[in-house]
Amino acid sequence: MPTGLDHAAFVLAETVVHAVPHAPEIRLRLADEAVALWQKTEEDLGEMGLPPPFWAFAWAGGQALARYILDHPDLVAGRRVFDFAAGSGLVAIAAAKAGAATVTASEIDRFALAAIGINAALNRVAVSVTEDDVTAGGAPEADILLCGDVFYEKPMAERVLSWLDRALAAGVSIYIGDPGRSYLPKERLELIKTYEVPVIRALEDAAVKRTSVFRLRR
Repeated sequence: MPTGLDHAAFVLAETVVHAVPHAPEIRLRLADEAVALWQKTEEDLGEMGLPPPFWAFAWAGGQALARYILDHPDLVAGRRVFDFAAGSGLVAIAAAKAGAATVTASEIDRFALAAIGINAALNRVAVSVTEDDVTAGGAPEADILLCGDVFYEKPMAERVLSWLDRALAAGVSIYIGDPGRSYLPKERLELIKTYEVPVIRALEDAAVKRTSVFRLRR
């Protein structure tokens, strides 16, 4: 990765401010065109085959989690919240707005880390970030762990679920937002709420995704 690349400047240059469709109380800097941004990221980094710019879009699972948290602030109020694979920071921002004592957003993508800081400031909330690969370690220091749209690839899903089990064993409550990705551990989930969430058709197979919030059980 080029050392001189200004990730925050890139995020600001390639996105515009939008209200989140299913949680309009929150505004994010988002991309209007998925493929164009993906190509621009690869060109600026001088690398091909990069993963999609997850940080630049409000994914269905995150929107569902954000909506649920905003409507049920008692879930996070006064508690330590950890948002895993935070992307744009949408869920972390919702938790902060709902009165969480502390909020930490976890990401390994440097563009995402920049986007989270920019979006938190845009919404006037405090969100800490960590760029560690938390799935390699133990449970986070949190009361509530939130994750949206993380079960779309088998290797990642297996690694994440193993880490989530360590968090459950440590007494952390885990809530998942997901529109039915391929490797969602359905047999382990307690359904909390289902929404019809507007999404970008170019990224999904529909303009609206039926998306649920679940609690992970042991």
